[in-house]
This record gives sequence, C-alpha cells and structure tokens, in this order.
Amino acid sequence: MLGHVPPLPQQPQRSPFSGHMVVCGDDALARRLAVELRYVYGERVTLVLPPGRDARAPELPLTGRGLASALFGRMSSAMTRNGGSGSDSLGDDTNAGVDPVRVLAAAEPSDEAFEEAGVASAAALALVYDDDERNIRAALTARRLNPRLRLVIRLYNRKLGQHLETLLDQAAAVAAPGLDRAALDASTTVLSDADTAAPALAATVLTGSSKVIQAEGLLLRAAERTPPGGGQIADPGLCTLALLSSTTHDPAGTEGSDSSGDEGPRLLPDERQVAAATGRGTVVLEAVSQAGPPGPPPRMGGRGAPLGQVFSRRLRWSALGVGLAVLGLAIASTLTTGDDPLHATYLTLLDLFAMGDPAIGEKTARQIIQILSGVAGLMLLPLLVAGVLEAFGSLRTASSLRRPPRGLSGHVVLLGLGKIGTRVLVRLRELGIPVVCVEDDPDARGIPVARRLHVPVVLGDVTQEGVLEAAKIQRSRALLALTSADTTNLEAALYARSVKPDLRVALRLYDDEFATAVYRTLRTAHPQAVTRSRSVSHLAAPAFAVAMMGRQILGAIPVERKVMLFAAVEVAGHRQLEGHTVEQAFRAGAWRVLALDATPPGDRRPDLAAPSPAAPDHPSGLVWDLHPGYVLRPEDRVVIAATRRGLAELLRGRRRVSPGA
Repeated sequence: MLGHVPPLPQQPQRSPFSGHMVVCGDDALARRLAVELRYVYGERVTLVLPPGRDARAPELPLTGRGLASALFGRMSSAMTRNGGSGSDSLGDDTNAGVDPVRVLAAAEPSDEAFEEAGVASAAALALVYDDDERNIRAALTARRLNPRLRLVIRLYNRKLGQHLETLLDQAAAVAAPGLDRAALDASTTVLSDADTAAPALAATVLTGSSKVIQAEGLLLRAAERTPPGGGQIADPGLCTLALLSSTTHDPAGTEGSDSSGDEGPRLLPDERQVAAATGRGTVVLEAVSQAGPPGPPPRMGGRGAPLGQVFSRRLRWSALGVGLAVLGLAIASTLTTGDDPLHATYLTLLDLFAMGDPAIGEKTARQIIQILSGVAGLMLLPLLVAGVLEAFGSLRTASSLRRPPRGLSGHVVLLGLGKIGTRVLVRLRELGIPVVCVEDDPDARGIPVARRLHVPVVLGDVTQEGVLEAAKIQRSRALLALTSADTTNLEAALYARSVKPDLRVALRLYDDEFATAVYRTLRTAHPQAVTRSRSVSHLAAPAFAVAMMGRQILGAIPVERKVMLFAAVEVAGHRQLEGHTVEQAFRAGAWRVLALDATPPGDRRPDLAAPSPAAPDHPSGLVWDLHPGYVLRPEDRVVIAATRRGLAELLRGRRRVSPGA
C-alpha cells in the first residue's frame, strides 16, 4: 500500500523540530509541500493522496503513488545538482537521517486514514485538499485525535478561516491546558494558496512593477533592474537581493529554476558575486516606506447598474425634448390666449399626453395649440418610451456579464476564473488595471466577482477560434493564462503571440522541465517579447512548509522560477545569528538580515505582516539602516530575506529555548 523513496545521505544532526509530519491533499500543492518538507527541511513525511488521481487534475503531471515517488526522485536530483551551486543551496546535503517518504492512499481523511498515517503522534498535519469543506471536517477530526497537533489548513474563504483558526486554538487550549502561548499561537494556521500566489502572478504582467512585502506597517518594495549597458552593473538600491539568469537576454536561454545550475538566478549574492555579474539583471530592495493605517476594503461593485447606465444618453435627450416642447407650447398658449402660465402648462401637458378633452368651442388659438401638442406628443413619446425601456433593460442586465467595450486597449486578458484567477482579478482591479476575463464555465467561482466588479467577461473555450479576438487580444498589454491545464495555457499563449508577436505573456505552468521548454521556444520565436512562467504550488508551498515548522513568513517574491522568502526570526537560540554582527550573520545564498525590530519584547505583535494599528505618524518599531557592526542579541527579533533552504537551516539549527518554541 505504501510507496517508498530511498533517503539521501545526510549529516547525523537532527533538528529539534524534526518529527513525523503528515500532508493530506489531492493536487499539486500536496506533492510540492511534501517535497519541501522532505528535501528542504529534512523532515519525516507521510503523504496521503486519494487513490487513482485523474490525469487531468490541475497542475498535476504525475498521478498515482508510484508517479508521486517519481516526482520526489526528480526533485531530489534537482536538489543534489544544486548542492554546490551557491544559488538556492547551502553547499551541503541537508537530508541526513530522514526516513523515506511514505505515500499512503486514502479516499477520505477519515479516522482510519489518520490512524494509519500516525496523526495521533505526529508533530504537524497539513490539510491542503482543494475543497474547503473537506479540510474543515478533517481539521476537526484531527484536533479531536491529537489536541497538541500543529494544524496547517488550506482555505479559500478567508473570513471562515479566521473563525476556524480561533475555534481550533480554543479547542487545543481546553484539551491541553499546559500549552504555552507561543505554542498555542502556532497550533493552527489557516493559509490560502490563492492569496499567497496572486500578488506575484499579478506582478508578472506589469512592466517594471514592484514586488511588495508588508511588515510592521512598512512596505518593502523589491524591483527588477537591468544594467545600463554591457559590462556594467545595475543600481543596487538599498541592497541586491538576487542576480537574474545570465541567459536573460539569450533567446535560447532559460528562466531559472532549481535545476538551472550556475547560469540560473543567484539569490542573496555577496558583494564579490554582484561585482562579477556584469551585464546581468538584478532584483534589489528598492525602498522602505510607511504603509499608514489600513483603509476601508475596496468596494467590490454595487448591486445595481450605475446611474449613468440607467439614465442613458438617449433617455436624457428624450426627456429634454419633451421639456422643451412643453415649455414652448405653454408660452405660446399664454401669449395667444392670455391664460395663466401655470394653467397653460397644465393644459399643455394634458394635451401632450392625450389626456384632455377636445377644445370644441374654444378660441382658435387654443385649438391650434392643442393640435400642435398632440403632434409633438406623437413624435416625442416613442423616444421617451424607448429611453425608459432602455433604462429598465439596464437594471435587468446589471447582474449580467459585460462584453468588452468598443475601443478598449491597454488591458490585461485573464484566462481562467477559478480560485487563482479570481484572486488575481481582484488584485489587478485594486491596482486600477483594466481586465477582460475569458472563462468557458458560466458557473465558475470568479463569475460573480467579475460581475460585481463590472469586468467584461467572454464566455467560451479559449482554444476555439474567435474567443481571444472577442477579448480584444490584439489591443491588450498582456496575457495572463491561469487555467488549470498547462496545455490550454500554452495553446492560448501561442495563438495570442500569432496575433500580437510582442505581447507580454505569463503562463501558469507546473513542471519545471516543461516550463523550460516552453520558455526557450517562445523566446526563440519572439525574442523581443517578455515571457514568464509561474507555478502556483511552487509559490505557495514555502509558506505552508514554514507554517508546518511553527513559523510564519511575511511574504515571498518569485525570482524567475525560484522563490525568495521574507520572515521575522527571534535571534534567541539561533547560533548562526546570536552574538554575531549583522555583517557576520550574512550568509551568501542563504539568508541576510534586513531589519531589527526595536519594539520591547513585551510589546511586540506576534504577526508582523498584519497592518500596524499605530497612527500614520507613529514611528515603526523596525530599524532598517542597521550598522554592519551591530551585534545581534538574544532578545532581538529581526526581519530576514532567505532562500528556502537557508530558512530551513535556520529553523533546524535553532536550539530549543522553551517547550513550545
């Protein structure tokens, strides 16, 4: 029933956090998370998968337990090749003494499945099924079986996630009164892969856009920079976070990943590496600015149609014509009959709407005015009725999907309105970027969101002729292909490039080898156009893995197909930090201290990523202009930038300072 992967040779040192960890899921995120925990953090992992996964599953090139083992083997080879590269590795094997990955088949996360997976004695459990309800049921079951278990739950519904986290923490406190506050804070973590990946995916379609990380009310902005000329170095900003691939300007080059070797991107380079990397693009820490107090949530759109749509131009002109006719006829009636102006207006309206009696026996002028009023009514009333009907039609179709307007240009074409596409859509609209969505399922999750945001949607299969043209692809600024099928995203990108060769394209692709082949092909065919590929599970897995270790990252930014993490770390117990200067604590290719939290330990907020409750003029507790000679003390808390393996080594190397640490 169980598939095994042979362990890699490793040092005898064991992490104080090392223990049995269980990952339950049904898609690519579960496999990526198991890979992250096994080959980056060196943990013993049991992966629980449904039997007989469909080969068409989202982002899932491998199916079944045997193929999952093949994925682990391939990732292991990538990690081993990268062992001495100095980019996203530390130069030594970090998988010592770890038992083989255990792959268990279970249709549902039931009591029996949890018992076989060893949840009762596990240190942590990740529930990353694609269905929120299944994750909630499994979390309640797991908390009952093991009150001290650290739970990491994947939920798309953010509000429900907050309530569930509080409920499960309270259950843990009642069932295990001895838990300290630190352990209780980390006992339940609710994350959303869509929220984690959406900012990075949205940034791929924006030329020169900054990647933003928030901490203690401050915004860290990282941006890609290109060298001003051959043999020169780009402006380093506050510090250089990464060097882009040396093949960035080579049409046959690749977009760097874990298997790119020395030509791939280098994360957290030292000054010598930066000086030697002439002509290479860089990712730099551009600025640190005050975020200010959190504002009201962005309006997601009204329930009805806007006033400008209800009172259309045709209706306004019709009403103006009726008003002018009434005014002119009332004045004529007053001048010719000597009638009171108000009474003349009243009679004119009656005549205009055919509500008056014939003016038999009245003065000739009165009879002429009545005839003119009837003629004016015959001409104007159809226009007025048409305008009113149009207004009613606007109200009726306010809940319908909009079509792309004529003359639209400079927009982003977004393919796919599932969980990921919906979050990216909201993010793009928050940035004020016009979007046209393409979706083949009229009941997709993001359709109501697009309707509320008044975003145009084209319903149809993107692989069919005419669908992308209906989305005005020829006048768009970028294509963002986020469907769950790699081949569909590739087909859409190829067709879009045939229509507009210089179109900026970002694709959601799972497999690194497939992404490399796609990247090379598109770069060779269209060397002047920008092509990017991203994997949602690859972007989200580090956040879930760190949460499994009882920590929380502030954010992650993609560097080509690698990921750089930002985290708040307590110095106490970290032998690599404690007692060292900021300069000494820096480890190229692993981690770098960026800031110091100067807030007294008793006043610190546990979550630095949360918006600061302080007033805008209240100084932040974070100090960014750290002197290289500052000595890190045990009571300090610092913000670091780290590679995945660098952060893993910090967590493994930390001495246990308290039972719940």
